[in-house]
Amino acid sequence: MSTPFNTPVSAPIPSEDIVAKKFDACVADLIVKTGVGFSVGVALSVIVFKRRTWPVALATGFGIGQAYQNCDRSFNPYNVPGSKVLAAENVKRI
Repeated sequence: MSTPFNTPVSAPIPSEDIVAKKFDACVADLIVKTGVGFSVGVALSVIVFKRRTWPVALATGFGIGQAYQNCDRSFNPYNVPGSKVLAAENVKRI
């Protein structure tokens, strides 16, 4: 039985290649978000906070935290906090 559009069946992608691509994306995201956080921290430190160091550390930490959260979602996409929706027949009525 042939497919209607004659598209070739692609070979399966090895799991280590999938993990490597996700890891590479995580590292790239970490570099970008850390750089943006550092830049925002330096700008805030110079403009608003009279050249203190804590805005730089705080903004860099926010960037690292965002990158970590994105990477965690990339590797565990079903580990999202939320509420469980029950079917109508399983709900106890008062």
